[in-house]
Amino acid sequence: MSQSYVFKSENACLVLGANDANLPYLEMLLATDLAVRGTSVSSSDDVPLFIPFMKRLEKAAQERGMLKEAEIFMEFQLLSEPAVMAEKDDSPVIVAAGKAIYPRSRAEKELFSILPTSDVVFSVGPAGTGKTFVAVIWALSEVLSGRKGKLLLTRPVVEAGESLGFLPGDLKQKLSPYLNPLYDAAEYVLSPNQIKRMEENGSLEIAPLAYMRGRSVNNAVMILDEAQNATRSQIKMFLTRLGENCQAIVTGDPSQTDLPFHSESGLEEALQILSGIKGVSVVRFTHNDTVRSRIVREIVRAYSERERDEE
Repeated sequence: MSQSYVFKSENACLVLGANDANLPYLEMLLATDLAVRGTSVSSSDDVPLFIPFMKRLEKAAQERGMLKEAEIFMEFQLLSEPAVMAEKDDSPVIVAAGKAIYPRSRAEKELFSILPTSDVVFSVGPAGTGKTFVAVIWALSEVLSGRKGKLLLTRPVVEAGESLGFLPGDLKQKLSPYLNPLYDAAEYVLSPNQIKRMEENGSLEIAPLAYMRGRSVNNAVMILDEAQNATRSQIKMFLTRLGENCQAIVTGDPSQTDLPFHSESGLEEALQILSGIKGVSVVRFTHNDTVRSRIVREIVRAYSERERDEE
């Protein structure tokens, strides 16, 4: 028995995408064929989740605009978990440059909740869970609102399994390949020209981790990304830069360390010895929190299972 759902005219394209680009993905998630006629979507089978899913997607589109696959997937995942659905309406929100960002998983919701009250936040877990994205958007919201004066981005300069050799240019140009994920997140709410202006006026600073020694950072949000590639002494050095009205956010995936042989990551040790300190919070993501896409979630799950089997 077929089912139909009619979107408001302005929401149909936001859910289905340009030229109905999201339709094949929706068909895969619902395991049924879908047909579009105007603003109406019909399923060829009786799928219990079809109508509730379309309603959630329409609401999400009204709040966020054009939906991408990752957002569609998380709405589908949340719909399958009644306990999460009950909590969704009172979810926290981060607003940066006029754009509202909502949590898309249990762990993201926890992260959203602790960021306003913690001096040091560890956000750790597998790829695709939104750790870096949320950290950058939160930091931008703090700077753009005037609550903080600067966003300082840093990460260890460690190559992922291959040497890039000598990189030409000034310090910023040399660091650019390592910091692209941070810029990608910032460009979700700001244009490249706005980001450039922030760099020029000093409200956005890029610094290699090694250059942080000896500094005292005040009135800022500091983000240490890819912290699994930082040594024990580097993480200690980074965290002890905290000055007045300063917050540190440390993101990383302990399973993807690229440090040279015999070099130990300081991330897990920091999580163990600092988690009991007042003002220090830890949010651990799992493959169930993957928001990048369905396929990334399955890839992360497969590798996690293999690693458990090998232990």
